[in-house]
Amino acid sequence: MVNSLTLSAEETEKRLASGEPFVVRFKYPADTDIHVHDLIRGEVVINSNLLDDKVLYKSDGMPTYHLANIVDDHTMKITHVIRGEEWLPSAPLHVMLYKAFGWEAPQFAHLPLLLKPDGNGKLSKRDGDRLGFPVFPLEWHDPKSGEVSSGYRETGYLPEAVVNMLALLGWNPGTEQEIFSLDELVNLFSLEKISKSGAKFSLDKAKWFNHEYIQMKSAQELLPYFTKIMDEKGISYEEDYLLKVIDVIKERLTFPSEFWEQAGFFFVAPTEYSAQDLKKRWKEGTGEKLRVILQLLEQDEVFDMQAAHDRVMEHIKANEWNMGAVLNSLRIGIVGAARGPELFTMINILGVPETRKRTEAVIAAVEG
Repeated sequence: MVNSLTLSAEETEKRLASGEPFVVRFKYPADTDIHVHDLIRGEVVINSNLLDDKVLYKSDGMPTYHLANIVDDHTMKITHVIRGEEWLPSAPLHVMLYKAFGWEAPQFAHLPLLLKPDGNGKLSKRDGDRLGFPVFPLEWHDPKSGEVSSGYRETGYLPEAVVNMLALLGWNPGTEQEIFSLDELVNLFSLEKISKSGAKFSLDKAKWFNHEYIQMKSAQELLPYFTKIMDEKGISYEEDYLLKVIDVIKERLTFPSEFWEQAGFFFVAPTEYSAQDLKKRWKEGTGEKLRVILQLLEQDEVFDMQAAHDRVMEHIKANEWNMGAVLNSLRIGIVGAARGPELFTMINILGVPETRKRTEAVIAAVEG
């Protein structure tokens, strides 16, 4: 190499005086074991003969990241440097720079990588774009290419779910517990319990965490997510009614964006009915049976859900009707298909008059 170690002092001075561009490198001592104590991996020893003399100042006079990083951390009194394991090869240089400056080095912890779902290689934003899950916390618009990458927030992940999920990627408290509050994570977390091996990202597990956190939240806490959806669709609503719907529908949601698909029928009566469900459930005489059930539902001056449930069940059993066929036909009229929350809970929320209106509509549509 053409440098000040191989050139004479005179030649070096001559080149400097002429303004010839140069870089400044760090010179490792020869054949020296450099010890890096890592809080996760223990003692890491690398011989200096395996390392190249890194550039500290570039030819334009600007410091490289390695030098700027050390100076910045020292001046900010950083006590712990916690970073990904891809930085472990740079740790010997950083340790030697602290030693060269006569500064006390911080403690180092090199975290395991987050791996692709198949475990082959480091997780990247391209993997997320390809497999359909976010990698960035917020939606990212690349200013150069214009490419848009989805974010956890915009996809509908709750902040608490993302924190919980990330905490368990590469760390385990030593128990079977999976759901942790932030305070619990703070109290239980320790660097010593972090795994040395990489952690595979699981989209199914990420969705599971989000589903669990939606269940844990009250309807009032979830309200802002769903009022936005209602406003975007131009649907008017009363807040108390919307809260009741959220309470019964949230157990079916993985993301807030699924709300309308699961609960839209609470606000807009169906005008079309599942042909597949009708073929399976609607039998001869179903319309007549549904009208009998409507009369049973209307017997209370003030609707009593449990009493109405018991009356209907007793009547169906006493008359030996096909319970699945009759009740699912009623469900088709209310929802448009044989799906949705518990039947009598839906009737209780919609009200008996609305239930009658929808049931008469499906009878007319099917039987004329």
